[in-house]
Amino acid sequence: MAKELNEDTGFNISIKTMIAIGFAMATIIGMWFALQADIAEAKELPKPDITLMEFNMKDINVRQSISNTEKAVEELKIDIRRMEDKIDKLR
Repeated sequence: MAKELNEDTGFNISIKTMIAIGFAMATIIGMWFALQADIAEAKELPKPDITLMEFNMKDINVRQSISNTEKAVEELKIDIRRMEDKIDKLR
């Protein structure tokens, strides 16, 4: 049979457990207020200015990186084809 909960129902909790629960709650509440303070500070900071020249330089750099990666992939494909041909000759 399941126990019925009523106004006479009681439970035991140790002082050690109560202290641990209080410490956990204090930690979470402290973290919440610290996070809120960081958010408020971040809202007050000025937005970073990105100049057109900086944007263009980053864009060119990204495009060059993509191009270099494509070239490297093509070279790897050629190397793999050569290896496959050599393996086929050995069979």
